Amino acid sequence: MTQADRRRISTVLIVGKRDSPEALPSIRRVARLVESRGAKAIFDPLTARALGRRAQPAAALRAGLCIVVGGDGTLLWAARSIASRRVPILGINLGGLGFMTETAPEEAASVLKETLQGRFDISRRMTLEVSLLRRGRPVTRQSALNDVVITKSALSRMVDLKVSIDRHMLTVYRSDGLIVSTPTGSTAYSLSAGGPIIHPEMAALLISPICPHTLTMRPVVIPATSRVEVTLQTGDSEVYLTLDGQVGHPLRAGDRVRVRQGATPVLMVRSRRRNYFEVLRRKLRWGER
Repeated sequence: MTQADRRRISTVLIVGKRDSPEALPSIRRVARLVESRGAKAIFDPLTARALGRRAQPAAALRAGLCIVVGGDGTLLWAARSIASRRVPILGINLGGLGFMTETAPEEAASVLKETLQGRFDISRRMTLEVSLLRRGRPVTRQSALNDVVITKSALSRMVDLKVSIDRHMLTVYRSDGLIVSTPTGSTAYSLSAGGPIIHPEMAALLISPICPHTLTMRPVVIPATSRVEVTLQTGDSEVYLTLDGQVGHPLRAGDRVRVRQGATPVLMVRSRRRNYFEVLRRKLRWGER
């Protein structure tokens, strides 16, 4: 941890789960905790609107910490929103599993006290840079923290996806879809598709087919420096590209999706109260009968 990580934090950006009225009291409580510690609490525009408060975009640029009050979905949205800035993110979990928002509401006061005093560790999480090309021309380029998913609609047939790694042909997956994930995303959709769990601070890319037609097609872990290109070879199905389960784009036959490691990692405030393996045991209920 650098000396910059240890400085006291004077301005905190709070991002809340805005579509849940039950979350608003928790967001207000976190704001009061921040202000009781002598820091300034500001809100992203959507959270400010839900609270009936005024957003302060200029002040948000000076924030030394981003607190996410919600679940992993809210954190993923926040991470993409501040992708170009090196602002640590502290997640307070109001959702379900909460692999990334690992601080429980009852721990918020003590964790916030330590964090605002600069007493915290950082977990650097690699991101993905995703480009969609159609007829050789770029359609969009965006970032993702968890995963890139190419999947068919519910009533479509299986799709054919040609995958190349560093311009070397891997295979053509005939399946319901394909997931390219970061280690952080290995406990998300990829886990449901039979992919391995990868420690989130590793540098790697994980390719997991969704219900492949050939059972010998298994998930593949490759170096983070690799560049993955997926070409849709199917033209008679509805197929979608989805980033972090939140941003979607319809695909056409011949479209190419390029995935590589993002330039800027997401900085996550790491709990000093537990380690990653404890999180796995607790969230996945390992050892319970």
